[in-house]
Amino acid sequence: MSIFDVVPITADDHRRRARRRLPRFLFDYIDGAANDELTLRDNAGDLQRLRLKQRVMRDVSAVSTECELLGFRAQSPLVLAPVGMTGMYARRGEVQAARAANTQQVPFTLSTMSICSLEEVQAATRGPFWFQLYMLRDREFIQRLLERARAAGCTTLAFTVDLPIPGMRLRDYRNGMLGGGLPGTLSKLAQLATSPAWAWDVGIKGKPHNFGNLAEKIPDPDDLDLYKAFIDSQFDPSCTWDDIRWLRDQWQGKLLVKGIMEADDARAAVDAGADAVLVSNHGARQLDSVASTIAKLPGVVDAVGEQVEVYLDGGVRSGIDVVKALCLGARGVFLGRAWVYALASKGQGGVEQLLALMQKEMATAMALMGVNRLSELTPALLDGGNGGEQ
Repeated sequence: MSIFDVVPITADDHRRRARRRLPRFLFDYIDGAANDELTLRDNAGDLQRLRLKQRVMRDVSAVSTECELLGFRAQSPLVLAPVGMTGMYARRGEVQAARAANTQQVPFTLSTMSICSLEEVQAATRGPFWFQLYMLRDREFIQRLLERARAAGCTTLAFTVDLPIPGMRLRDYRNGMLGGGLPGTLSKLAQLATSPAWAWDVGIKGKPHNFGNLAEKIPDPDDLDLYKAFIDSQFDPSCTWDDIRWLRDQWQGKLLVKGIMEADDARAAVDAGADAVLVSNHGARQLDSVASTIAKLPGVVDAVGEQVEVYLDGGVRSGIDVVKALCLGARGVFLGRAWVYALASKGQGGVEQLLALMQKEMATAMALMGVNRLSELTPALLDGGNGGEQ
């Protein structure tokens, strides 16, 4: 960004501003991925390499991006994906993001690992939102979380299945966020000293920084080491599809299974009672060298797209990326890093601006492609897509 680009517009604009504002370990946590970050690059690169067809002399006077996402009447096919610790990227960050989503009429998904609790988000927004859950060993605690989500008005549960153990996110070791002992602690303190605006606005005025949804399980709500010990002891690598069936019995709302990459896993999710699947490699934060999500999307759509709604995340940075995903069969797209960059850059207003921009990019692309409705986006509108010229 040059000195003349004073207003961040795109996700990349917000990313550059977030990088300047955040301590390095926090920026790396959201920006980084597993191991050599090959899949991180492919998620975005494979989307960018797809080419759209421009078609002319069609009546495009009634372009609309409105849609229904698991019963949510949305202004555009976007969902704010669950991202842990976003209350560390802006003061009470989950509340700001949920308000932005409400303003732009798209769903917001609260992470289990959020700083703000279910109750705080509900009280601040008074609007419906979704909740993301990991399978923890303490099933009674899961049942209490589900009850709290119901009481907060959550309509959809996004259950993450691709994190039996955390991936090797090497940036977090290099910058001292994980491990490192005393040198790591000193490194983080030095990074904090270079971010005075963040330290005042979020570090001091944004307290408390405990994980709000897990507070009842930790004796000292300000001891993040105790939280990490709880998480390490509670993530359940023995979880199978039988656990999804159990979860389906506990949850009466919509159930989306997040972290599907293969057709047989998609079919298993449907058999276990899922209402939707999310084609996701966890933002490339788990298994490096796995395929990009856009490469896997058509296979999942072919396998289960006539039975359940199929969504995609990974590498999406613009409304044109969203249009490409919809051409390949996605019902909607989850934004992860993009909205957190905007949150760290400009707070609630940044997220609102980014969502509005992406909606406008979608509508513009649709008009130039000769379509008025999202349902008209098909593989035939991709150069090289099947179906030939229309």
